[in-house]
Amino acid sequence: MKATLPQSEKQSLIPSPNDDESMENSPESTPIWLSLTTKTHIVPKTRLKPSKITLPYPLHTSSTSNICLIVADPQRTYKDLIASPSFPASLSSRISKVVGIAKIKSKWTQYEAQRKLFSEHDIFLADDRIITLLPKLLGKTFYKTTSKRPIPISIAASPQRVDGKKIKTAKSTSASTSPADKAATAPQIAAQIEKALAGTLVNLSPSTQTSVKVGYSHWAAEKLVENIEVVTREVVEKFVVKGWRGVRAIHVKGPETAALPIWLADELWVGEEDVLAEEAVGLVKANEGRKRKSVVESEEGEKTKKTKVVKESNDDKLDQEIAARKQLLKKQKEQAAKDAVDEVPKGMTKTKTGKKGKKAVVA
Repeated sequence: MKATLPQSEKQSLIPSPNDDESMENSPESTPIWLSLTTKTHIVPKTRLKPSKITLPYPLHTSSTSNICLIVADPQRTYKDLIASPSFPASLSSRISKVVGIAKIKSKWTQYEAQRKLFSEHDIFLADDRIITLLPKLLGKTFYKTTSKRPIPISIAASPQRVDGKKIKTAKSTSASTSPADKAATAPQIAAQIEKALAGTLVNLSPSTQTSVKVGYSHWAAEKLVENIEVVTREVVEKFVVKGWRGVRAIHVKGPETAALPIWLADELWVGEEDVLAEEAVGLVKANEGRKRKSVVESEEGEKTKKTKVVKESNDDKLDQEIAARKQLLKKQKEQAAKDAVDEVPKGMTKTKTGKKGKKAVVA
């Protein structure tokens, strides 16, 4: 009989939120990830702009976490909007820094400066108009892990619409507009920030493995289940080729735990065209290591296959053939060097008198 431990002595795969080590220097506990494996690459190339999925239970629930907002220039426009009375005070108190893209290029390009900026803030939000520039500017300091990657938000003014269609602004008109006209209103920016804090990011790359943060270990199981259902449905419907037929497996795991499978596909391919027939597989195996056959046409006009005849090498004469080949190459190099000397123009040579009166020819 197997000896079972009492309920209080059973080990947990994820550290308890009551442990000081797991909660130290962090407003949240150990994150939980949903790992989705597809049968083909989920996207053909890396997307620098991550996608957002709104969750029933937000990930950023701490009211003490501070926010750094990276915006398109000029940054003063957005600083004034956040400081305005129409912007929620509870949210503006959490935004500790507003920095423009020009200031990022001039002040935070050095590694030490980036590390300082990274450590001083808990959450980074970025204008979606300049989000694709940040990986090159902020580098591995921000993008080596997914813990503090900037979250894209739309803080530009909404385009005018007529009958549901966008109106194109003339170049002369857009050049004469002030920077404040290009920015959204304070309530709109606040709504976008709250929406970004309530969701999770999906970073897509040409791979069969995609991981999305869905919660934390101290949450109740019901919360995790609802977030997992929403993320799975959104990712499969929006990004996976052929929907559920393109999904191979779904796992749930922590940063250092084993992956727990919650769904596995019955078939390992998407369509019948992706699988070779048994006859084709047998033909490939039968032709392995054989010479290609040439097709010749007989006098009657019928095509027949003729096997290419390969001369057998004589091992006794192999050393002699190699030595003769080396000797021939050596003679060719000597002849080429001699021809190169003979072709030097006479005007390129001059005489130089030495100490003893002798003349030397210098090229």
